[in-house]
Amino acid sequence: MYSHHPAPIGFTTSVDLAQRQQYSVGTVHGIKRPHVQLASEVHVLPERQSLHQTSNNTLHAFKRPRIEVALATESRLRASEIREVNPINEGSSKPSAYTQRVRLASTPGVSQNPLLSLSHPSYSLPDTLVRNFAALGIKSIYPWQSSCLLGRGLLTGEKNLVYTAPTGGGKSLVADVMMLKRVIEGKKAMLVLPYVALVQEKLNWLRQAVEGVEKRLDTPSEALGPSIPMWRKNQEHRSIRVVGFFGGSRARNEWTDVDIAVCTIEKANSMINKAVEEGNIGDLGIVVLDELHMVHDEYRGYLMELMTTKLLCMQRSIQIVGMSATLSNTEVLARWLDAKYYQSKYRPIPIEEYLVYDNSIYPVSTSSSFFKTASQLNSTQSKPIISPVRAIVPSKHIELANPVANAVISLAVETAKSGYGALIFCSSRLKCQTTAALLSEAMPAVQDDDLLDRRKEVLSSLRSLPVGLDEVLEKTIIRGVAFHHAGLTTEERDIVSGAFDCGVLKAIVATCSLAAGINLPARRVILQGARMGRDLIGPAMLRQMRGRAGRKGKDEIGESYICCQKDDLEDVANLLEADLPPVESCLTSERRGIKRALLEVIVVRLATHRDAIQDYIRRTLLYHIEGPVALDSMVEETIEDLCTTGMVNVDRTGTYEATLLGQATVISSLTPEDGSFVHSDFQRALRAFVMDGEMHIFYMFTPVQPLTLGDINWPIFRREMDGLDESGLRVLGFAGVNPALVNRMANSGKSLPENTAQEKEISRIYRRFYAAFQLRDLCNEVPIHAVARKYEMQRGFVQNLAQTCDGFAAGMIAFCERMNWGMLRSVLIHMSDRLKAGAKADLLELAKIPFVKSRTARIFWENGLKGLRAVAEAEARNLVPILLLAQPKKSKINGDEEAKYQQKLMLKAEIIISAASRLWERQQLVEIEAEI
Repeated sequence: MYSHHPAPIGFTTSVDLAQRQQYSVGTVHGIKRPHVQLASEVHVLPERQSLHQTSNNTLHAFKRPRIEVALATESRLRASEIREVNPINEGSSKPSAYTQRVRLASTPGVSQNPLLSLSHPSYSLPDTLVRNFAALGIKSIYPWQSSCLLGRGLLTGEKNLVYTAPTGGGKSLVADVMMLKRVIEGKKAMLVLPYVALVQEKLNWLRQAVEGVEKRLDTPSEALGPSIPMWRKNQEHRSIRVVGFFGGSRARNEWTDVDIAVCTIEKANSMINKAVEEGNIGDLGIVVLDELHMVHDEYRGYLMELMTTKLLCMQRSIQIVGMSATLSNTEVLARWLDAKYYQSKYRPIPIEEYLVYDNSIYPVSTSSSFFKTASQLNSTQSKPIISPVRAIVPSKHIELANPVANAVISLAVETAKSGYGALIFCSSRLKCQTTAALLSEAMPAVQDDDLLDRRKEVLSSLRSLPVGLDEVLEKTIIRGVAFHHAGLTTEERDIVSGAFDCGVLKAIVATCSLAAGINLPARRVILQGARMGRDLIGPAMLRQMRGRAGRKGKDEIGESYICCQKDDLEDVANLLEADLPPVESCLTSERRGIKRALLEVIVVRLATHRDAIQDYIRRTLLYHIEGPVALDSMVEETIEDLCTTGMVNVDRTGTYEATLLGQATVISSLTPEDGSFVHSDFQRALRAFVMDGEMHIFYMFTPVQPLTLGDINWPIFRREMDGLDESGLRVLGFAGVNPALVNRMANSGKSLPENTAQEKEISRIYRRFYAAFQLRDLCNEVPIHAVARKYEMQRGFVQNLAQTCDGFAAGMIAFCERMNWGMLRSVLIHMSDRLKAGAKADLLELAKIPFVKSRTARIFWENGLKGLRAVAEAEARNLVPILLLAQPKKSKINGDEEAKYQQKLMLKAEIIISAASRLWERQQLVEIEAEI
């Protein structure tokens, strides 16, 4: 249902092509076009026929331009041919999912069912919003979406909703319509997403959707009150303001200044706590929980249960909407949320699934048939009962001797030659890069000058980033291939995914985490095995990966290929045979979620005595799954534990009251365990804080959660430790780092054991100090790519560390403020500003400008641009040479590419000047307002 971001000027996306085509659905089964025919075509075809067509030409399916390709001999590797072995029997009495799709009538349109138009009076949406939806590619909705939206009490906000639909089935639009309807009526909305990439993607989409849409308010702008800033009052107060809240974001907006808050799980829980504590939770009208199945995630997702249970306890008219593609116990979740539930299995684009084993391709129509297929292939029978439909010719290249590698490369090249995109999932980041490099050497050389120019534009965009151009991407992108994983920076991943979405790149090799991240569909999804690292992926992740195959407006069908080795066949068969695991609660004593849950409700004063605590427990998902058995004793033990650790006090009347430590722990978004650890750290710092250096502050800014800290390279740790001055060595001792242990680990090449609780605590200290070295360099204007090279890390991890530490630092400042440690708070605030800027104190004003951070800010300063006004009054052409000085060393490029590179820097210079002008004007307004 959803379109992606608009294509850059000059790009023609697959959505544009889809909108120009004429559609008709034939009444007979199509004949698959042999893929070997495609491999033999090297001449130019203006349009490519569908892979499925009838012999009498009665079926005209989706068409797209075919890429003109050169002879395969121009590539270093030649992808193997894929030959038809057992063509599909047209007279089959049990057609495949795709066959049924062709034989049945197409999805009803507005002409057959007027309720499929969002302009229908039943939805009461403003015309501007309907037009914006149409501009985003949503001209009508599916029957299941209409049926769900028109359920009694849903559009009016009277009933909660839990629903599930397959990936690509349009589930997000249902929540969007419900959310926007409440916002237009004057309420605030919160959309909760699990990943930063999803927050950023949804933020951009929503801003386009609400452009020009006005809230239906009767309040004049003059009556908005003193809490609204003057610059906000001067804007049209009926407009809808969408703001993103996530770790590392620069948003400093207050709850009163937001209409739609798009948040990560942690930020959403923190905002709910603050709104309850400050008494303005009544402004909230709707909360949407995407990926609701993550409730059972004990590291992050369980905060959804905490947040939602608090909302259920308040007896306010806050509508709760939960959705997911992988829910198995929808009824239980609906009972918990007192909600209606809806289940849809509709996919607008059918998916054909295949098992690839030993250079043979087998069709998979259901998981049971897959199990049967795998069992036969793994058996000792001399002749399997089933036969492959296609066979991949074994490769003569030594790099492709492995059947799995040969299959992946052959399937991806075939897809590219057919004019489609392929998404390849690998088990590790290193595997992504090696597979991308291998695939690029087998891809046909493209002779389309326009497409080559677009790929050069992508290279120019990557080259103009502060981190420079990755060596592997420099070689693969020109052949239409890229990799995508957490080792790339956010900006690099955005450029790569955007180029793939526009059709400039034909293949992306990604880690499994991409399936749960950004919305990036492909015609063909290829799994290079079914493992994430060494572990087999779960059934929910597998569905998400396969669900990336085919999207509305992009493809007429999707294809999923699982390429397996013999050792994994039975495991993969069992995986596909397995049901989705039920969503469970994490508020059990073993998972420690209940401790944080009770502390939070006591801090925000939702429950301050035994009866209120019991009422809270009865509204949890845990209660609806486990029932009241053993919960009373668990609650008593948890309260006693909170009292013992100094988080909660109980007076003579039995009233629970949070201590300053308990309040500081909640306001800084820590677990009680982490809150106690941080408190001990700060207590030691207050007794002996090292003020004649920076290392102590950097150590305090490193997160305490082990999952956010990377592994230690011990020889590098020793090198940095040896370079510490006397001040740094004192911090080393205060933190509890033993230099002898560092030397021993560097010499042995081993890792610290983390089996017992004590070993984990020791490991956390060393991991934090190792991260503090990196923070020190980042705050002293060492660019991300240089820090990555120095510590032998991937730059995406360095960037993520900086963003994570930024969010953690904000929590530490709030912790100190609540504990009334004013002097320590002031020191932390100053260093937090430097962390955001990646620079020293004299560059903080310059670093407010986009693209002017770290080394770039210093070069601006050294060239006379020392403040906002100086940059605002500069000319773009004069900034380009300065930006060139700030770029990492680049490889030699020809004249045309150099010109494109200069154009990218000119565009960046114009953005910098424009942003500096806005910041300077706002600064002047603030000063004038202060004088008045």
